[in-house]
Amino acid sequence: MHLPRKCPWYRRHALRARRSAIALCLGTCLFAACGGGNARQDENERAGNFELEVVDASFPAKQKLAQKSNLVIEVRNSGSSTAPNVAVTVKGLTERRDNSDLADPERPTFVINGRPVNIGGVPDSKDDAPLGCDTAYVSTWACGPLKAGESRKFKFSVTAVEAGDYDIEYSVAAGLDGKAKAVPASGTELSGNFSGKISDAPPATRVADDGHTIVEGTR
Repeated sequence: MHLPRKCPWYRRHALRARRSAIALCLGTCLFAACGGGNARQDENERAGNFELEVVDASFPAKQKLAQKSNLVIEVRNSGSSTAPNVAVTVKGLTERRDNSDLADPERPTFVINGRPVNIGGVPDSKDDAPLGCDTAYVSTWACGPLKAGESRKFKFSVTAVEAGDYDIEYSVAAGLDGKAKAVPASGTELSGNFSGKISDAPPATRVADDGHTIVEGTR
């Protein structure tokens, strides 16, 4: 793969543009909170039971420090009507530590990698998680309506940052506020877990002959 070029964050015009974009976003959010902006994501959620199934759930059991991997959960609507807002919650990417010396007891086991984006002409980075599916709920991504018979793949690119055993739990919902109930298709479950071990040995990497590409493994 090719390493992205370093963004010139020291340039004053880029900083000014970024600050303006952030100020605009904050103003929009405040306006929405006062009732003048977009409706809540779950405001018009349709009530009912919606039959869903997890057709694929994969994550490597054996991991290494600093190694990238993909966590994939694919959801299918096996019912006869459109599910309002199919969502996936993933818990276990962080671990709570009982240590009074820590400012934040939540310590990451895996971090979600960044994806380069361009916001208003300013280079930036967003989590390499399902695009456009962010919510205000912790560790939950909702990707909108899912028609009968269709599938949607929730893919997360993560990197292991803490050695040891890990256990990640996931669950699927048909909406965000509880009106839409996800019902598992016959013989399936709408929740599960990934467990495994992160080795403290970093993955073997090298620079390719072109002097730029980083590849895993030896020759």
